[in-house]
Amino acid sequence: MDARVSELFGSGNGHGSGSQGVASNVKPGNAFGMGVTPKKASAKNKKAKARSFRNFKPSNNTPYLPPEAEEGNIEYKLKLVNPTQYRFEHLATQMKWRLQEGRGEAVYQIGVEDNGMLVGLSEEDMRASLKTLHKLAEKVGADITILREREVDYDSDVPRKIAEVLIRKVPDDQQFLDLRVAVLGNVDSGKSTLLGVLTQGELDNGRGRARLNLFRHLHEIQTGRTSSISFEILGFNSKGEVVNYSESRTAEEICESASKMITFIDLAGHHKYLKTTIFGLTSYCPDFAMLVVSANTGIAGTTREHLGIAMALKVPIFIVISKVDLCTRATVERTVRQLERVLKQPGCNKVPMVVSSTDDAVTAAQQFAQSPNITPILTLSSVTGESLELLKVFFNIIPPLSNSKEQEELMQQLTEFQVDEIYTVPEVGTVVGGTLYSGICREGDHLVVGPTDLGQFHKLTVGSIQRNRSACRVLRAGQAATLALGNFDRSLLRKGMVMVSPEMDPTICWMFEAEIVLLFHAKTFHKGFQVTVHIGNVRQTATVEAVYGKEELRTGEKAVVCFRFIKHPEYLKVGAKVLFREGVTKGIGHVTKLQPIAQYQPSQSDEEV
Repeated sequence: MDARVSELFGSGNGHGSGSQGVASNVKPGNAFGMGVTPKKASAKNKKAKARSFRNFKPSNNTPYLPPEAEEGNIEYKLKLVNPTQYRFEHLATQMKWRLQEGRGEAVYQIGVEDNGMLVGLSEEDMRASLKTLHKLAEKVGADITILREREVDYDSDVPRKIAEVLIRKVPDDQQFLDLRVAVLGNVDSGKSTLLGVLTQGELDNGRGRARLNLFRHLHEIQTGRTSSISFEILGFNSKGEVVNYSESRTAEEICESASKMITFIDLAGHHKYLKTTIFGLTSYCPDFAMLVVSANTGIAGTTREHLGIAMALKVPIFIVISKVDLCTRATVERTVRQLERVLKQPGCNKVPMVVSSTDDAVTAAQQFAQSPNITPILTLSSVTGESLELLKVFFNIIPPLSNSKEQEELMQQLTEFQVDEIYTVPEVGTVVGGTLYSGICREGDHLVVGPTDLGQFHKLTVGSIQRNRSACRVLRAGQAATLALGNFDRSLLRKGMVMVSPEMDPTICWMFEAEIVLLFHAKTFHKGFQVTVHIGNVRQTATVEAVYGKEELRTGEKAVVCFRFIKHPEYLKVGAKVLFREGVTKGIGHVTKLQPIAQYQPSQSDEEV
């Protein structure tokens, strides 16, 4: 991790230090806005294609897309006119492969050669190709949506078109495609209001009416400030239309009619609740983070800090500028420029991409998933609804980050469920909420939960499982859910525990070593210093037992440090990301070595709860 990320955590004035080593803003629009570069046309076109396009003469400024990749969910097709039965079967198999690669979503570019050259098709050929694509989608049980069509200008008499088509099919073993988006931003930037507008389908009245349903506590309603982590869902059906509470009354109905589900993790903006925000980012494993910035205040308060934390945890981030109805166009543009400067700083090295049309939103969603450096910026209003549709288009098209192979590998491993929330529900008993890190979990599974203060594990049986407030039989790696544990004693549970398969031999430790970078510290960091450590769903105070090779650490310095938990042992893994804080002190790193409980016992005699 670059130590220069520390600039984001410092008390700077929000202005970047130029755009060293960073490309200028991406301007979507040329061809499909996918890194188009003018190249010489290939002279060795296949004879069949040459015959089909005798009147097509590529010039030196022929636009190109990047060449088609063997893996991934994007497929280029020159044309699909009247394929033979054998060819049709081959195309259907190919579509299944692309859908599997995109975990249920694939994008077809029609009128594009495999080398990426935008040839285009006549109106008649395009109609026939899309008809074939419809038949193929029908055969594999998918739905297709035309994202956009564009004419390719080649100075020819016949106008030529290229089309981009989204194909979506919910995998057979899943109810819907699932993406988790963490919502970050300074206090009063409009995070909860934006989520209220998106999920309820009604615009805000300018005084926060839309966010009332999102709050969980009375004091949140009274102050208007989120202090806890709340979850909201936004569904899209297979045609890309929004399914939310305005059409469906309950979460179960949304889950039934949606083929893609966006779960928003609404985090706190106030500095007082920073530990809750960090816990939400580390334990709930979001796919993306949405940083909400108020147009009238710009980068203020915890905005830089949230951006830095998301980057330190390597969560891809995009930015939404809200409240554009409150200020002039010039103020909005000033906020956009301010964000661009911060994103181009050497510590960030991001490429801002301002989204101002549906076309831009499609391009931004695809590029954002392909390149971690692209940062889309959207401007909108929750009161007037301005550009809200662009954000919905963006969410509809954005693909999942992990591919099917990674998912398969995680599912082959032993079951490991991270406990993030604990509830007592009348007539149900003890319920735990969290994320299944690896393996598969079914109703009736026998697992062990721990570690206790003595480092022990207790046996339990999984009762029922719920995802997004609707019943679910099987839970797969990477999915968040709540598990009912029946009459299991709640006092034996705490946040940060894990529920694992009895065959697993989990490493429990009081002490661990981590390679860290000190991002910001007012004085010096030395032995005996106490910090709050965040590792996944673990959040506990730890003491610095040793700083190897150095007496003390200053801002920006790296070292291997030994930490010791002060309350109870924890389940950790080598390589896990570490984030620690204490007042203004902040640092990041990763676990390099564990000292299992067998090697080290705490001095005080603990008694089991």
